[in-house]
Amino acid sequence: MLSEFTVNSDTYRAGAVPPLRDALRKSHTCGSLFAKCGCNNGNKKLFHTYSHPETDYASFSNRKRSSIPEIAPLGVDITKRLSNPEVQAYICVPPNRRASTPSKSGYRTNVYLNHPEINFPIPVQLQSRPSSLKSQRKVSSFEEYEDEKEEEFLQNFGIVKTMGNGVNTSMRIKTSVDEKTLKQIRKNSACLTEVRKKQSYEDEEKREAVEMLRVELEALDVKYKKVYGELLDAQMTLKAKESEIIRMQREIHKLKSVLQQTRNQDNILSSLQEDQTMANAVPKIQHLNNTNSMKKQGVSAESNETSNQASEISIVKHEKDFRSKQLIKDAIMDNDFLKNLDVCQVREIVDSMYQKEFPAGSYVIRENEAGAHLFVSAEGDFEIMQDGKVLGRMGPGKAFGELAILYNCKRTASIKVVNDSKVWVLDRRIFQLIMVRTGLQRLEDNISFLRSVPLLENLSTDLLAKIADALEVEFYPAGVHILRQGTRGDTFFIISNGNVRVTQRIPGVLEEKELRILNRGDYFGEQALLKEDVRTASVISMHPGVECLTLDTESFKHLIGDLSEIKEKSYEDHQKLNGVEEDKEFDYIRIDDLEVIATLGVGGFGRVELVQYTRKPSLTFALKCLKKQHIVDTQQQRHVFSERNVMLSCRSPFITRLYRTFKDSKYVYMLLEACLGGEVWTTLRDRGCFDDHTARFISACVVEAFDYLHSRGIIYRDLKPENLLLDLNGYVKLVDFGFSKNLGYTGKTWTFCGTPEYVAPETILNKGHDRAVDYWALGILLHELLTGNPPFTASDPMKIYNLILKGIDMVDFTKHNVGRSAQSLIKKLCRESASERLGYQKGGIQDIRKHRWFQGFDWDGLVSRSLQAPIVQPIRSPCDTTNFDCFTKDNDIPPDENSNWDFDF
Repeated sequence: MLSEFTVNSDTYRAGAVPPLRDALRKSHTCGSLFAKCGCNNGNKKLFHTYSHPETDYASFSNRKRSSIPEIAPLGVDITKRLSNPEVQAYICVPPNRRASTPSKSGYRTNVYLNHPEINFPIPVQLQSRPSSLKSQRKVSSFEEYEDEKEEEFLQNFGIVKTMGNGVNTSMRIKTSVDEKTLKQIRKNSACLTEVRKKQSYEDEEKREAVEMLRVELEALDVKYKKVYGELLDAQMTLKAKESEIIRMQREIHKLKSVLQQTRNQDNILSSLQEDQTMANAVPKIQHLNNTNSMKKQGVSAESNETSNQASEISIVKHEKDFRSKQLIKDAIMDNDFLKNLDVCQVREIVDSMYQKEFPAGSYVIRENEAGAHLFVSAEGDFEIMQDGKVLGRMGPGKAFGELAILYNCKRTASIKVVNDSKVWVLDRRIFQLIMVRTGLQRLEDNISFLRSVPLLENLSTDLLAKIADALEVEFYPAGVHILRQGTRGDTFFIISNGNVRVTQRIPGVLEEKELRILNRGDYFGEQALLKEDVRTASVISMHPGVECLTLDTESFKHLIGDLSEIKEKSYEDHQKLNGVEEDKEFDYIRIDDLEVIATLGVGGFGRVELVQYTRKPSLTFALKCLKKQHIVDTQQQRHVFSERNVMLSCRSPFITRLYRTFKDSKYVYMLLEACLGGEVWTTLRDRGCFDDHTARFISACVVEAFDYLHSRGIIYRDLKPENLLLDLNGYVKLVDFGFSKNLGYTGKTWTFCGTPEYVAPETILNKGHDRAVDYWALGILLHELLTGNPPFTASDPMKIYNLILKGIDMVDFTKHNVGRSAQSLIKKLCRESASERLGYQKGGIQDIRKHRWFQGFDWDGLVSRSLQAPIVQPIRSPCDTTNFDCFTKDNDIPPDENSNWDFDF
């Protein structure tokens, strides 16, 4: 069998395709080298010519014709050539005339390959080897024979292997030439070539089109990713800009309000000065400007405890289009109170409002009716009416009734529908849930951020909560150097939104090396909490900007002190136990043994009567009588129980004593210590204002009371002159603990309660509050004692709240005779941020005692009650009520209330 052959002096093993042959087979779909193949079946077998001098024709003639190719007998002098009619003149050299001598390995035969596209025969030298060397042959993977008998025959008789298309290619002496056939063959070959070229061109075009589409698809994918990234950046930028707009709008409204307030005060003072003489100018101004002729009433929402309950209640979201959402948002931002809410709170409120329709002539709200909803006008016109008179009109996009979402109160005006209208509505319960949830989530997130800082991870939850309250939000646009390498810094940063790039300058290198990217929750500059730090790297905000929570070293140290000292302390809860038990001193007294002498005070829930123990007339008490039905109607049961429990547990000379309690079907009663010196408010009203000496003594008594309460985790929440009583020796005592609560050291509460002029900003905004509200109220009290009025007063509570949210810095102290040290103390107590208030920081309430306004004050003499009080009212007997206002007898008998909520009272 032929195992190798030579083409143009190059030798190839069987199965190898010579380059020339590879080029020739392109004109045939079968891959053949012959012009007369007539193929179209993809045959790719190599062409081989086998030759052997000793052919056994007998064995050949005995084979079946159907199993072997058609051949002609070969003679000795027969020349072998390929069946191509164009090469008749060329004779292949027969084996017996070959110049070379046969070698042991086989014989050489000259053969010509022909192709219709080539005008001359191609000489091919084929070397055959005896079949005895069959074991030495090497067959390539595509030359395996399917039929073993056919293989043996081809080797024995030296014929050409049959092509797969059924055309027999054999060695003949002579081949006849058919010109017509030749032309047809050429024509067919040319047609096939053109078809193949055309197909090749089409395939190439398709490949180019596919490649082009693939490139376009990749480009579109890159563009999509870029646009999507830009969209996310734009959304973040929009949120950041929205926050910035809200902040700037608040500042603008503050400046406008202060300007207007200043003008109004100037006008009032000018008119007053025209009516007074120069001799008594200052006292008269103080007296006329004193609007404190009516007692201030406390307000309270329903107790909305607790965080667990708030998380369990679901808030329904109401679908609305973009236009409606924007209308509600614009109305909120145009409202003096609602514009102070956080962006996330505004978003929740917008989603939670539902639509309600009102026909023409109906009322959305009515004057003097209790309200519980906030409204935003959506469509139609509305009239604002008070006492039956039209005060104005309004159209779509206005928010009204906002006071009702803070607590249960009566409407101060009516809103009448002019034509068929629609409004968006928000329930008070939903508003309070939103405030509690967002406040808790913000606090938890900030504490979680702080715990991730190694320097702070071992601090107690109480301290972390304090630090979390002190964090301020700062926004940095893209490309801003938040920190610059080599500069000194005293601020610690936590990333709440966005990304920053940290870079560092390397000596000898112009460009800064990027170290890493910091994301949400990461922090930097933490070493500034220990000491002033030299920045070792630069921090640059990335697109579209970054929002950080910041804390400077000074605020940190004022808040919790030196970190290295704190880490050595143990933060166990040292809260003192508050046992709740009735005083055994007067446990023998029964309600029937008490006789009413006079009324000492009247409030929304009932009256306070001076009572005398009939079995011992010299023994008198103050009996607080609370209407049970009214308590139930206003959902104040929890507050009443809290007052009882707190007062029973307190034993302080600066807090009125609660001896025991009673109840019947109409009232619950509290038997209290009688302080017959009267209310501080009454004396303040009569005098107009107090001097520094008197105000200092009264304030110091309050400080001692707060020190006692706060050391036991109790917050008071209702400080005002009306709740300060003078005892027999002129010492001040706290009374009325209806809004007090045993909160502990680490907790916060969200219930809106207090007196409008005295409530802190965090209470108004439902951010959650703690004992810091008492320090705020102390600053307000000091202002009222020195000037005769609180710093924030207005005709209705909502206006008061808006003034409070503008801040103490907007109050003009030059209009009053208030010293600089007193101003300093008031401003430090009334800081907008609870963490910045004096008394709430590292030094605690001792920082208030150390303030320069109290310089030289005898605190020890106050505690021992050896210090002479500035106001000592004359008290002639245990039944003397001359230091109190006169009140008419209450003939209104309340209905019975038998729900048994007061079972343990």
